[in-house]
Amino acid sequence: MILGVIPARLNSTRFPSKIIFPLNGKPIIEHVYEKAIQSKLLSKVVVAIDSEKTQKLINCSNIEMTSNKHQSGTDRVAEVSKNYNCDIVVNIQGDEPGIDPNLIDQLIKLFDDPKVEMASVASTDLHESDFSNDNVVKVNLDNDNNAISFVRNNIDSNQTYFRHIGIYAYRKKTLNFFTSLNQSENEKVHSLEQLRALDNNIAIKLLISDFNHRSIDTKEDLKNYEN
Repeated sequence: MILGVIPARLNSTRFPSKIIFPLNGKPIIEHVYEKAIQSKLLSKVVVAIDSEKTQKLINCSNIEMTSNKHQSGTDRVAEVSKNYNCDIVVNIQGDEPGIDPNLIDQLIKLFDDPKVEMASVASTDLHESDFSNDNVVKVNLDNDNNAISFVRNNIDSNQTYFRHIGIYAYRKKTLNFFTSLNQSENEKVHSLEQLRALDNNIAIKLLISDFNHRSIDTKEDLKNYEN
């Protein structure tokens, strides 16, 4: 079984109640869910919420209440995954209403390689202005498309970077191991959870894509999606 989980924390720091904010007539999280269930390879998609307010305001078929004590979306995903006999778990960001179901399927197909334990997406859609934007995470890769590092700034001019798309997939045992680890110092300094994986020798395979949609980090980002 391949499980998709959309972690839906209500109170985001930069954009409070972002997931339930209306976009073209429905909450942002509903757009994500409707895209995710179009995946051909996901067996089930669950929206993992932490508030009854969210439950009352969204119209999604599969909703599960999770702890409001989690430090990250990945912890929320791991909590849900324990309820299912799944092999692969996909963490789909709740602020990516433009997520492509085909991209989800291409990411999952990386696990046809038994050596892949954790995977994500790197986009060639990286603009000059993105290099000075801390909200845009950049990733550089080795020759096997495994992540070398993820950065917000301090770009190394000798490296080639891609724009990191915040969708992750894990083998279930890797997800459980990852969430059992303490935050690494790099993770704390850069506020990038994926650095915990690299700091603990968990390789992250990146799917290279030309995906050009952006996540909604602030209210200003809504203009990229409004009809």
